[in-house]
Order: sequence, then C-alpha cells, then structure tokens
Amino acid sequence: MPIVHISLRAGKPEAYRQAIFDSLYRAMRETLSVPDDDQFMTISEHDAANFRYGSAYGVSRSADVVYIDITVFNTRTVEQKKALYRRIAELLGESPGIRSEDVFVVVHDAPKENWSVGNGVAQFA
Repeated sequence: MPIVHISLRAGKPEAYRQAIFDSLYRAMRETLSVPDDDQFMTISEHDAANFRYGSAYGVSRSADVVYIDITVFNTRTVEQKKALYRRIAELLGESPGIRSEDVFVVVHDAPKENWSVGNGVAQFA
C-alpha cells in the first residue's frame, strides 16, 4: 500500500510523466510485492525558481533530477528497499530515460495503524 509523491522540474511532456508512473509502479510490484492496481501516485511540477538540487554526497545531479517520496507499511526489509532503489533507477533509465544520478528516492515507513485508505476506517489496524 505505497503512496508516492514525485517532484520534478516543469516542462516535461505527458508521456515522460506517465513513463515515470509506469516505471515506479513496476519497480514496486517487482520488489515490494505491491498488489495489482495499487497505484496511488502524484506528480508535482516546479518552475526553475522553485526547484533546487545539489551535488552533495558525491552525486552529480542535473536539472532533470526527480525526487521520489514513497510511504509504505513499516514491514519492508532493508533488502527489499535496496532492491527497490536499484530497480527504480534501472527502470527510469529505460523509460523515460532518466540518468541514475538524477533518481533521488526516500522511503518513509509508517505503522499500519497510521493508514486509512477510505471510508474513515483504519483498514490495517
């Protein structure tokens, strides 16, 4: 049950943004066993004045950097997360063609009781 928020510089075509959605969903299905049709994702686009990046931690990023925040149940292992990071970078490299240096991912763990996915019910508590 991931929820994904993606931030990038404004100006990319719709096909590029849809490819990001598709690649992320595929990576989560393959590495986290996300169920079929479990697609809760948003993209926020930012103009240049409202979008910053740097080369900290020895990574040479470009203006095409994509920030990806993924919130998941706190049941995922370190191995699953490492596989997820690797697969996201691979798939985004294939489509829409994002350099691995420009793939910035943060996974947030949330206890199951912190989730309500509709109807005001804590479905997983």
